[in-house]
Amino acid sequence: MQIVIDLPERYLLDDKPESMAGRLKLYAALLMFRAGQLSAGAACEFADVDRYTFLAACKQHGIPTTAFPAEELEAEVTWLSPSGSTSS
Repeated sequence: MQIVIDLPERYLLDDKPESMAGRLKLYAALLMFRAGQLSAGAACEFADVDRYTFLAACKQHGIPTTAFPAEELEAEVTWLSPSGSTSS
C-alpha cells in the first residue's frame, strides 16, 4: 500500500524525500509499538528495518522494549530477597 503525504520542502531537513519517508515510517512504528498497537516484530516490518535498528531507536527515544507490570516486579523482588524465599 502507498500513502502520500504532502510536506513543505523546508521540513525535509536537508534529506532526500526517500530518507524522510524512511524516518517517518520508523517514527510511526515507534509510536504504534509504544501504544501497544504493534509487536516489535511487526514494527520492524512496518518500518522496514532490522530488529537491532528498531531496538536502538527505541532506546534513543526512551521507549521500553519490555512490559513488566509493577505487581509482578514487586513479587519477583520479594521472592528473590533472602527473607522472601519460601525454600529452606
